[in-house]
Amino acid sequence: MASWLEQIDPGGHRRIKGLRLITAYGLAAVLGIVLHRSYELSGGQYLSYLTAGFALWASVSEGQTTRWLSTRDLTILNAAAVAGALLFVGMSSIPIRLGLAGPEWILITGAFLVGYLKRLGILGAGVGSQIYIGQLLAYGTNITRQDLPMVLLAGLIAGVASIVPLVLSPPAEHPIPAIVYSPVSDGRVSQAMRMALQSAVAALVIVLLSSIIHLQQSAWAVTGSTYVIAGSASGTADRVRRRIVGTLIGVPLGILCLPICLHLPTLAWMLAAVAMITYAIALPDRYDVACAAYAFTLMVTLAVSGETSISVLAARAWETLIGGSLGVAAAKFILPRASVAASAQKPWLPRPN
Repeated sequence: MASWLEQIDPGGHRRIKGLRLITAYGLAAVLGIVLHRSYELSGGQYLSYLTAGFALWASVSEGQTTRWLSTRDLTILNAAAVAGALLFVGMSSIPIRLGLAGPEWILITGAFLVGYLKRLGILGAGVGSQIYIGQLLAYGTNITRQDLPMVLLAGLIAGVASIVPLVLSPPAEHPIPAIVYSPVSDGRVSQAMRMALQSAVAALVIVLLSSIIHLQQSAWAVTGSTYVIAGSASGTADRVRRRIVGTLIGVPLGILCLPICLHLPTLAWMLAAVAMITYAIALPDRYDVACAAYAFTLMVTLAVSGETSISVLAARAWETLIGGSLGVAAAKFILPRASVAASAQKPWLPRPN
């Protein structure tokens, strides 16, 4: 096992990254719970949920090789998540009369930024992703203007929780340097703008579809379409295939663990932690394995948190697949870029999130 792990993760950098993810998540969640129980805050029941989400995905998006740069990026990424949540609260007060179902239309703006900010490199891609994550978490908790102090506190706690594991790691445990690609233009439309428009259009179609057939988890369909958009139509199709395979493996495994989640929650959290370490190891090279690991983690954590409805858990799966399918359609029909070979001539590929 040690030899095999060394082959797929030389030096253990990705394993350390995985340990940092779960440490940041756990520390943020615990701090959120303690502060909620110690002080009365509007929306304080969601503090732990927000802090854990901000810290986890900031740690995923961070990809620097020195403590200073990593600390800087983690601070920026957590601030971006707070900005996304605040943007959601601000836009939710805008009256919309287009027949759109609920405030999930706001996620269209985040989906656009996920693609567009990749023109700024690794940090830009992370900032775009964190803005969307902030919107998604705000959507899931239905926070309002009265909860804004709690959101700001969540960002502060998440920043501390994500930086502490980094500071405690020895220098040898720094991540492998990530490749930074330059933004390019293809004709009159830059590749970043192309991807942003594809993500936004796919998200808009999902929102309109949800207003007609009332999808249970439309936000996850938007998420599925947003994160499969690649630099070309063929690249997007490949990511969707891998995501489908991973989802169809991870979700059933998570549902099979429902008895463990109900009766042995500590063991369930341990399984989720192992899955997130697997996610960190597999993400750069095996998107399908990473998707399976995350789908399993999502199912387990939802069940431990009290969401045990099979219909809801299954909706997370098939509506994510709907989002992926619409992402492929957008990549093929909205300013398409036909092949990976064409992209390879001007190499700028999105960082997998």
